[in-house]
This record gives sequence, structure tokens and C-alpha cells, in this order.
Amino acid sequence: MQKTDSTALALLAQKCPRCHQGPLFTHSAFNISKFADMPEACPVCGQRYEPEPGFYWGAMYITFAFSTGIMLVVGFLVYHLLHDPDTWVYVTWVAVMSILLTPLSLRYSRTLMLYLFGGVHYDPNRGSSSRRPTPSA
Repeated sequence: MQKTDSTALALLAQKCPRCHQGPLFTHSAFNISKFADMPEACPVCGQRYEPEPGFYWGAMYITFAFSTGIMLVVGFLVYHLLHDPDTWVYVTWVAVMSILLTPLSLRYSRTLMLYLFGGVHYDPNRGSSSRRPTPSA
């Protein structure tokens, strides 16, 4: 991905909040065993991705909000598209969609946590030089 000045686009692409270039995750969301693996720091600018121990515990609240949204949207779609089927159909659809969307939900909750509460702001000068900076606190 090209470097972008847009924080929203960098967040959606799950890039470093400081340089908007380095990836936040080491593997694809489709790699079921490693979808949550994050490097210790940005490979481009050296920004640490875990500002303090246990930082991402707060992301579970964001994940809860995502899960609630998924359940409401899926329930609404099942109601309208399948014309109010039996309860087991709702339960099945909501459970399957919640499980399938878990990797994305977890990754975006961590990304939002880092962008909103990590105390890191975009610096357009980071990542543009050829030297590798030291990791910041």
C-alpha cells in the first residue's frame, strides 16, 4: 500500500498509526492459527505496537460492540430476507456469521484500540527516510 495521509484509510488498511506504512499484523486474517499475531514494532518507523503491558485488554470491549452489531445486522437480514423463520435459523445464522467474522472483529478492535488510545499520532516525516529509526516508547 502506498503511504497515505488519511488516518481513516490507514486504519482500514491496518497500517501503523505513526507512519501509515508498516503492517499491524504479521499474517493474513485467513491464517486461522496466526491471525492475531502482531510484530513488536513497526518495521518501517519502529513504533512499538504495545504501548504498555496488557494494553489490548481494552480491545475486548470494542470486540463486544462489533459482535453485538454483527448479531443485530444478521438477525435483521434473516428476518427480512427469510421472512421471519424459526428461532433455530436465527441462532444458526448468527452463530456462523459471528464465528466467520471473529478474525476481522479482533483485528479491527485492536487497530481501533491502538489508533484511539495508543497515544500515537501520524507523523508524515516517519518512514520517508531510508534510515531505520529506533523503536519509541
